[in-house]
Order: sequence, then structure tokens, then C-alpha cells
Amino acid sequence: MTDEHSAVPTALEPPDRPEPLWRPAPDRIDAARLTRFQAWAAGRFGAPAAVPGDPAAGYAALHRWSVTELPVFWQAVAEWFDVDFATPYETVLADRAMPGARWFPGATLNYAEHALRAGKDPARAGDTALLYVDETQEPVPVTWTELRRQVGSLAAGLRRLGVRPGDRVSGYLPNIPEAVVALLATAAVGGVWTSCAPDFGARGVLDRFRQVEPVVLFTVDGYRYGGKEHDRTETVAELRRELPSLRAVVHIPLLGGPAPDGALEWEGLTAADGPSAEPVFEHVPFDHPLWVLYSSGTTGLPKAIVQSQGGILLEHLKQLGLHCDLGPGDRFFWYTSTGWMMWNFLVSGLLTGATVVLYDGSPGHPGTDAQWRVAERTGTTLYGTSAAYVMACRKAGVHPGRDLDLSRVRCVATTGSPLPPDGFRWIHDEIAEDMWIASVSGGTDVCSCFAGAVPTLPVYTGELQAPCLGTDLQSWDPHGRPLVDEVGELVVTNPMPSMPVGFWNDPDGSRYHDSYFDTYPGVWRHGDWTTLTSHGTVVIHGRSDSTLNRQGVRMGSADIYEVVERLPEIRESLVIGVEQAGGGYWMPLFVQLAGGAVLDDGLRDRVRRTIREHLSPRHVPDEIIEVRGIPHTLTGKRLEVPVKRLLQGTELDRAVNPGSVDDVELLRFYERLARERRTV
Repeated sequence: MTDEHSAVPTALEPPDRPEPLWRPAPDRIDAARLTRFQAWAAGRFGAPAAVPGDPAAGYAALHRWSVTELPVFWQAVAEWFDVDFATPYETVLADRAMPGARWFPGATLNYAEHALRAGKDPARAGDTALLYVDETQEPVPVTWTELRRQVGSLAAGLRRLGVRPGDRVSGYLPNIPEAVVALLATAAVGGVWTSCAPDFGARGVLDRFRQVEPVVLFTVDGYRYGGKEHDRTETVAELRRELPSLRAVVHIPLLGGPAPDGALEWEGLTAADGPSAEPVFEHVPFDHPLWVLYSSGTTGLPKAIVQSQGGILLEHLKQLGLHCDLGPGDRFFWYTSTGWMMWNFLVSGLLTGATVVLYDGSPGHPGTDAQWRVAERTGTTLYGTSAAYVMACRKAGVHPGRDLDLSRVRCVATTGSPLPPDGFRWIHDEIAEDMWIASVSGGTDVCSCFAGAVPTLPVYTGELQAPCLGTDLQSWDPHGRPLVDEVGELVVTNPMPSMPVGFWNDPDGSRYHDSYFDTYPGVWRHGDWTTLTSHGTVVIHGRSDSTLNRQGVRMGSADIYEVVERLPEIRESLVIGVEQAGGGYWMPLFVQLAGGAVLDDGLRDRVRRTIREHLSPRHVPDEIIEVRGIPHTLTGKRLEVPVKRLLQGTELDRAVNPGSVDDVELLRFYERLARERRTV
């Protein structure tokens, strides 16, 4: 072990166990797909049966079985969801090693075939598969029949363009139906999908796409956001110049602009009708690449994370069909962009037969309540968003439950960062008391959740409900010893099907190994601080690679954000711990103020007092410094590590990849501050 992992963050003394914020009613537990799965698996595979009157004990037993009998559990998932293996598998898990686990060898299948199969049912063919909403908030439906037709037509077009299994197909697209069609058509032919949102600049896109050398690029002429049109014709031209692997560019005129010279028209590729547009699916090996996702790439090239057709299919069926309790009749909306793994997760809602709601626009236009209005207009039943958006609504005094009809919403889910206790209480008080609140935590690395939603369990304020089935989630100390009710490193000690099959252009697997398996050999270390409680819940404390360290005691930054951002004057904050020459340690807190607030001595004292009272004296920063804004990755995560490097004296172009940042100008403040401190 390295010195970096010689200690763990402090944990506050746990209070007496409070009553849960929410409990599912007995009829809701009985109706949950998870309940039906457990009863079926008990009879078919010897899984533990539910415990009458004690759903927590029943789930805990099912979870233990799912990780101790890992191959049997995943076989049960495949059978329960009627996964169509075109050729049978030889065994479920040929090798449990991490990295290197081999799932369902011998099997062939196709992800897109499963995503579209609800449309083969004549009774559902006219139902809505996709419901598209932009900032006008007028929903536009796409039926299952129409979705199958477009995918079939486009897949045939891709084959005519020479796209073969394993070829990469890229999208520079917003969250529109065409993006879903392009992904599914790519999967249908056995190609490998990859996408970036059009708010990425050319540098950010090229840092990603150049690694995988796409042969086709789907692109828009621009996009609408915040009530404005944003032209992207120059960016598209640069992408075409800088991606020599491209054989074809497909133009989608979202703003009505003409296709660039040499580009193909979307309408022409999706015009086929009748039998000629019936999708033809390439059956590929279980571990055949489905898509490439990317890490944030804040300090170098993003990691190009490859996940498999079969691994994603099974993981998303389990996560969406059992944990999120989605199925036909549900409407699934998660605010996301095509540059974030949650978009891929959202599209997989089709696997369950649910209607997927696509929203393309600003989260807060024309008002802060914009996302809630989308949920209302679309009849959303499961609504997912970021913890940051929930807290922004709370600060803005939004009252969605009072002002809107959200009666169809039965679950509000959050991710991106831990949902603070105040966020739980706000959803409970402002949306509905009988609301399932699912704070979930996972990562791009597995395109799924390690812990979070369980429809049969109670919700406790500030806690994730439980580890997910098939996920051997543990909290470890620096010596690899499991911890309970103490903060440790989040690890996964058995393989998951959606773990990467590797990184692109990492032939010996060394970069993949070093990213997750270097600290605890053979065990996935994710890079989060977590607590697994004795009553089965999970708490996430923030990233362990940006840990604060005071006198050898480590603390999670998320704990500080939670208490500081309760203050109405603080819009957002960033805390950094900087090791200094000579053994010194400097821990500043940077704050972006809400409109009209002033950072005077009185506010500074209240910030310090709040931290001291709710956390500990060790958490109190050395300085509180006002900034114009807090810098984030393009997917909204605070840039703690790059800011730390800047404050340690690293030049900006070496501390961060500018193409990965939402506003690189915000970082120049920290670069100047470091210079000023060196001259004092």
C-alpha cells in the first residue's frame, strides 16, 4: 500500500437509528418485480425466500446469495428476463479473475434486438417507445413500430457504407431520438457506438474520438439551449478535418441548416419502409464491444472505456428491471446528455419495455423548475436527475409538488454526487411524502450502479438503500480488511458483467489494471470513500483521490459541501487540501455566492461555525475565498484534483485538459492565486 492510503476519513459518531424517511407500503412491496424475481429464483435456483414482514432481512439474504452464488445469480437474471442467446453459452463464468473475468463464453446475442423486442408484440407496436421534449416542452412521440423501422433502415444504410462488426460509429449529437436510433442501428450491425454532446468543443471531442478512429460520424448543425441557438457548423468542419478515419458523415438538420459538402442526409438513410426496413441483427459474442464511454480526462487523455453487448444487456436488465422496477407502462426520464453514461443507461430503459423520455435543453430554462415540468408533461413515473439540481431547486424556493401535477411520479432518483440529507428532506416535503427517493452511486466505468435503488426497502435520510444485487460491494481499510460502520475505500471483490472488457488502445491491459486493481490486487478499487452500515445501507463520502488530510486524519470533501451549501448565501463551494514544502498543509474553501450575498467577516464566521458544529474542528478551512464560479468537468463534477495541482504550482496546460472543462477561464484564478502565494 502507498502512503496515500495510510488513513481514512473521519466518521462522526453514529446517532441512535432514526425512523426511515419513507417505507414502501406492503402492496407496493408485493407488486415489485424484485419481489416476484426473488420468489421465482427461490423455486428455480434455490435463492433465499423473502422474509415475511421483514423486507430488509429478505433483501440482505438475496444479496448475499447473489454475490456468493455469482454464476447462478446471473443465470437467473438471464432466464428471468428471457435473454435470447442466438447460440448457447458453455458456462456462465469461465474465470472470476479481475481483471479478466470471462462471462457466458460461447454465447452470441444482440443488445439492439432486445431493446426493440417490445415492438414485435402487435399489442404494443403502436405504443410510445420514445417521448421527445425540447425547451418548448411539447412532447413528440415515436412509436415502437416507427423506432424499429428507423433502426432497420439506418442499419441497412450503415451496412451499405461498409460498416462491419467492430467498426466504430460516432455521434456528435444532443439528446434527440436520432441519437437513440443511431446507437441501436450501430449495435444492430455489431458496430461500436461512441458519442459526445454538442456542447463539447472540438478539442474535447477529438481527445475522445481520435482514440477510437470512427468510420462514421453522425452530427447536427447546432443545438438549442437556454432559449438560444448554438451553431456547430465550424466545429463539425474541424472534426471532419481531424478525423481521417471517417468514411461518411451523416447530417441531422436540427437547426434547419443545409448539409455540408459531401455529407449524407439523415432522411435519406432512414427513409426505407416495409420489409426492407425490418431490423437485421448481427449476433455477436457476449463480450463483443457495444460502446466506448470516456472518463472525464481532466489531467490527460480520457480513458476510452469499452463495455460489452452482453455485459451491458444483463447489467441494465437487472438494474432497470429489478432495482428501478421499470416495465411496460412506465415512463423513464433522466436528465442527461449524450456525453454522460446516464444517457446510455436511459436508452436501456427500452430493454424493459418502458417509454424513454428524452429531454434536450437546459435544466433550468425558462425557470429552475424546468425538469419537473418535463416530468409533469410526459407523465414520468421514474424521474432521475442530479443531486446538484435538487439542491438548486431547494435554494431557489421551487415548490414542484404544490405547483405541478406530479402524481404519476413514484420515484425520484439522483446521482452525480451524494444527495445531502437536506435534499432527501426537500423531496419528501416538496414533492410527496409517499415518494421513493433513490440516491444511487456507480460510475462510467461500469455504466451502472454499485448501490442505490431497492423498491422493497425503506429510505433513510442521507443514505443509499443498499448494495445492488450481484455487486460484492465492501468498504476496506488500507490493509484490505472489511469495515462496517466505518469509512473506507469502496471496493468490489467479485466481477460484474458490465466491468470494462478493457480500454481502447491498451493492448497489454496495463492502463486498465492500474486504474482499478493497483491498490488491492485482484479487487476493484473505485476511488470513493464509503461506509457500509450495520443495518445494510450505504453512505458515499466523496472521491478518495481528492481526500482532505488534517494531521493524518482524512476527510471527504462531500461532507463539507453538504453543510456549507445549506447556507442560503453559498451557491456552490470547492474545498482543496494542498501539501506544501516543509510539511505544511493549506486547506482553503472557495465559495461562489448566491445573488446579493457578500463575503464579509460575518458570513465567514457563520461558515466556520457551521462546519465546526456539524462536522468537526478539523474540517474548518484555513481560508474562505470568494470565486466567480466553481469549475466542473463537462459532465458536472467539481474539478478538485486539477485545482489542487494548480495550487501546487503546476502550469494550467499541464494540470488539466482544457477540452474536459466547462469553463477553463475559471481555472486561471487558481493559477494566479498560486503565483501570488509563491511571491509572498
